[in-house]
Amino acid sequence: MANPNGVGASVRRREDPRFLTGRGNYTDDFKRPNMTHMVHVRSPYAHALVKGIDASAALAAPGVVAVLTGADMEADKVGSLPCGWQIHSKDGSPMKEPGHFPLARGRVRYVGDAVAVVIAETKDQARDAAELVMVDYEELPAVAASTRAATPDAPQVHDEAPGNVCYDWHIGDKAAVDSAFAQAAHVAKIDLVNNRLVPNAMEPRAALGEYDPSSGEHTLTTTSQNPHVIRLLMGAFVLGIPEHKLRVVAPDVGGGFGSKIFHYGEEAVVTWAAKKIGRPVKWTADRSESFLTDAHGRDHVSHAELAMDKDGHFLGLRVATLANLGAYLSTFAPSIPTYLYATLLAGQYKTPAIYAEVKAVFTNTAPVDAYRGAGRPEACYLIERLVDIAAGVAGLDRVEIRRRNFVPASAMPYQTPVALQYDSGDFAKNLDIALPLVDYDGFAARKAASKAKGKLRGIGFSTYIEACGIAPSNVAGALGARAGLYESAEVRFHPTGSVTVFTGSHSHGQGHETTFAQLVSQRFGVPIENVEIVHGDTAKIPFGMGTYGSRSLAVGGSAIVKAMDKVERKAKKIAAHMLEAAETDIEVKEGRFTVAGTDKSLGIGDIALQAYVPHNFPLDELEPGLDEQAFYDPKNFTYPNGCHVCEVEIDPDTGVTQVVAFSAVDDFGNVINPLIVEGQVHGGIVQGIGQALLENCVYDDESGQLLTGSYMDYCMPRADDVPSFTVRYHEDQPCTHNPLGVKGCGEAGTIGASAAVMNAVVDALGAFGVTHIDMPATPEKIWRVIQDATPAMAAE
Repeated sequence: MANPNGVGASVRRREDPRFLTGRGNYTDDFKRPNMTHMVHVRSPYAHALVKGIDASAALAAPGVVAVLTGADMEADKVGSLPCGWQIHSKDGSPMKEPGHFPLARGRVRYVGDAVAVVIAETKDQARDAAELVMVDYEELPAVAASTRAATPDAPQVHDEAPGNVCYDWHIGDKAAVDSAFAQAAHVAKIDLVNNRLVPNAMEPRAALGEYDPSSGEHTLTTTSQNPHVIRLLMGAFVLGIPEHKLRVVAPDVGGGFGSKIFHYGEEAVVTWAAKKIGRPVKWTADRSESFLTDAHGRDHVSHAELAMDKDGHFLGLRVATLANLGAYLSTFAPSIPTYLYATLLAGQYKTPAIYAEVKAVFTNTAPVDAYRGAGRPEACYLIERLVDIAAGVAGLDRVEIRRRNFVPASAMPYQTPVALQYDSGDFAKNLDIALPLVDYDGFAARKAASKAKGKLRGIGFSTYIEACGIAPSNVAGALGARAGLYESAEVRFHPTGSVTVFTGSHSHGQGHETTFAQLVSQRFGVPIENVEIVHGDTAKIPFGMGTYGSRSLAVGGSAIVKAMDKVERKAKKIAAHMLEAAETDIEVKEGRFTVAGTDKSLGIGDIALQAYVPHNFPLDELEPGLDEQAFYDPKNFTYPNGCHVCEVEIDPDTGVTQVVAFSAVDDFGNVINPLIVEGQVHGGIVQGIGQALLENCVYDDESGQLLTGSYMDYCMPRADDVPSFTVRYHEDQPCTHNPLGVKGCGEAGTIGASAAVMNAVVDALGAFGVTHIDMPATPEKIWRVIQDATPAMAAE
C-alpha cells in the first residue's frame, strides 16, 4: 500500500496553519527583558564626505541609551563586510574589493548608506532622536547608471577602483566565435536591458543582538536564508568572534527570494552594540528602508549577436554585458553576472562556440546581488529574445528554429562551450507537450478574434534551462567561491520511534517541513506527523549552507538521504541480532525489517526502542542510539529545464497588456510533492511577469536619488494581473548524480516567464514593425511605440 504522505504525494504544507493563523515566530516577534531599539541615521546623499557628526541633541533626547558611529566601530576594530566570491579579470588580476563597513567611515556612497545608529528604550524614541543627529556632509558628484559609470569622465565611486571597474571578465573561445561569424549566412543582433528590481518579501529584514557576559556568548536572531554563513562571515571577518561563542538563529522568515542570503551591516551592528551597551538591541526595517537598503537584483545592459548557417543552425554566440554592482560588493554579487549568468548562455541549444565578456562596475546605488534566479533569468531572457530575433532573420517559425537547434536527449550528458555539463534533459519533449497544451494551432483564430475587438494578440515561447545546487565545492572554490557548498543533515530516531531531522538548509516559504518529512516517512514508514524538521539555528545544527539557488532538496535532501542510509545500516544490524538472522537476510521496505522468506519482522519503532534500551542489543558491535549525521557535496549542478508559453492581449488605445494565458511545462527530475512544486512554479511565474510588465527600480542618474522608493512608484504584481496558470511536468529525465533524482523548482517560473511574456508582447506589436522593447513593457511604453509607428503600419 502506497504511503499517503510519502514521496509523490500532494501533502499540504504542515507549516501553513501557524502562518495563516498568525502563530508564526518571526524575528520582530522576539522580545527580551531590558531590550532596546535601534534606528539608523542614513545618508540623504548618494555620494558625500562625512565631515562630522554631532550627536549631542540626540543623546539628550528622551529614552536614548547610546548613539554609535563608524568611528566607534573602527575604535573597536570592527572589520569590513566580506565578499563571498572572488572574480579575476581577463588579465588575471583580482577584482577590486573596496571596504564596506557596517557604518560608513568618512564617506557615503548611496542614499541609505548608514552613518550612525541611535539606540533607545522604544523604537519611536529612537526614530525621533535619529532626526536630531546632525551630520555635516560635503556632497560629491554621483553616478547611478552603469553605462555612465563606465565612461572615462564619470564620478569615481571608490578611489581603489579606477574607472569604477570591479572586474572585466570573460569566458568561452573568442577565436572560435570569430570564425563562426566569418562563415555565417545570417546574423541576428539585439541590445537589451535587464531592468533592476527591488525584492519585496512580506517580512522586512530584522535583527536582534544579545550578549551574555557570564559566558561571553553572542546571539544574533535575524531574517536570514543561511544562518551558518552569517555566523562564519560576521564572526570571522567582521567582529572577530569565535564560532563557538556566536549563535545565529533564523526563525520563521517571511520570504527571501535571495535578498536575505547576504550578510548585512545591520546584523553586525546589533551584535556589536548589544555587548557595548550591555543590553539586547533590536532593529526592524520599515518598507521605505527596505527599498533603500535591501540588495537589489538584475541591472544588466547587454549586446548579443548570433551567427547562423543558411538553414538557421546556430554557429556562434557573442555577448557583451555591463553589470551594475551598486556601491559595494554584496556577499555573492561578483558571481551573479559571471558564473551564474554567462555559463548559462548556451541555453537549450547546441551552439558550438560561445564567447561572453562581462564588465562589472560600481555606482552610487544600493548593492546588487542575487534575486530569484540569480543570473539565470538574465541569461534566459537574453537568449530567448535573441532566438526570436534570429527566427525573423533566418525566415523560420519561432518554434521551428528552437526545435532545429535543441540539444537532443541522445547527446546527454552534454558539454556546453561555457563550462557546464548538462547531465539529463529532453528539451524537445517539453515543447511537444506545450504545443497542444496551449492550442498553438488555434492561435491564429484567437488572434483574429482579438483583432475584431480592436485588440492586439501575441504568443511567446521561452525554452529555459537553469543550473541549481552550485557544486561541487572544489570546482566552485576554483571559480572563486570562498565557502564550501555542501549540506549537512542529522536524522535522530527517538526511543518511541518518532524522528527529528536537523538540516543545514533553511525554509522561508518552500515547504521544507513537509517535503523533508515526506522523505523520512517514505523511507521508514513513520507517520509524517511524527517527523520534526529543525533548521535555522547554529546551536542545534553544527554546519550548513542555507537555502538559495534551488538547492534545498537536491543538496539538503540528499544529505538527509545519506544520513538515513546510515540509520538503515545500523538498524539492519540491530534487527538481525533481535531476529536471530544474518544481516544479509534482512530486507527493508518502508520501515519494516523482515527476514527474507519469513513473516518475522520488526518496525523501525521496535528497533529504535532497543537502540536506546539495549537489553537485547549487539553491544560488542554497536554503540547504543539511533542517530546519524551526514554531509553531501554534489558532483555537479542539477539542470531543471522547460518550455513556458505566454499569450497576451494588448489594447492599442491605452497600451495596457493583459496576460490572458500562461502555460509551463517543466522537467524537475523526480517530484517529491506535486502540490508544493506547482505552488513554487506559480510564485516564480508571477515574479517573472512582474519584471516583464510592471517592476522597475529607477535612480536619478545625476543625484543618485531613488525615484521608485515605495509602492506608489514601484508596481508589484497583484492577483488580477495574472491569469490562472496551466502547469505540467514530466519525470522521465531524473538527475543522474543525486540519490533523489531531483533537479530543483523554486526559481524556474521566474527564469522562464519574463522572456515568454516579452516575446508575446513583441509578437503582438509585430504589425507596427516592433522587433524589441525593453522591460518593463508598461502601458505608457507600449502606447508610445504604437504612436511612433508609421501610419501604414498602424493602419495595418
